[in-house]
Amino acid sequence: MTLLYIGSLLFGGIHLFAILFPGLRDSFRAQLGAKPWKALYAIVSLIGLVLLVIGYSRSRAGPAAADILYTGWYEMRHLTMLLVLLAFILIGASHGKGYIKKWVHNPMSLGIVLWSGGHLLVNGQRSDVWLFGTFFVVGLADIVMSEIRGKRPNYIPRVKSDVLAVVIGLVLYAVFLFGFHPYVLNVRVAG
Repeated sequence: MTLLYIGSLLFGGIHLFAILFPGLRDSFRAQLGAKPWKALYAIVSLIGLVLLVIGYSRSRAGPAAADILYTGWYEMRHLTMLLVLLAFILIGASHGKGYIKKWVHNPMSLGIVLWSGGHLLVNGQRSDVWLFGTFFVVGLADIVMSEIRGKRPNYIPRVKSDVLAVVIGLVLYAVFLFGFHPYVLNVRVAG
């Protein structure tokens, strides 16, 4: 669990720092230079993400697997599946210039909140709460701070981007539902 905690601190910490303290972030970026700051941000994020994944995978076996904080609401798994599908569509929409992004303002972060929140509904193991909780807090903080700052996408929307977002979302959903979950995590979701 130690690696999971360190990964959560690094990944969540660097993201929350950038979200909550933009003036300080910009000051660091000005002192270091744009490229070194982006490199540092990417390296800390990547190390944090790798430690999150390793720590999470190690916690799924042995004594840590029995460390349950709450009983997940397993009956809500179909709601979780719907939230994850919407999340993948939103994540797909974050890269285009469609109506979805224009209406939602921050589709990547909203997608992360739906994905992680859905998983928190049905998973109560300590490692699940740390992993999904980290993403939930970062995504929610980004949404709230973006709205407070009035951050809005500014472009002429194209339906083509929305169609592509839905296709990307459906493909990602199928890969995770029928590939990643059962064969990598050894967790059946469908059925």
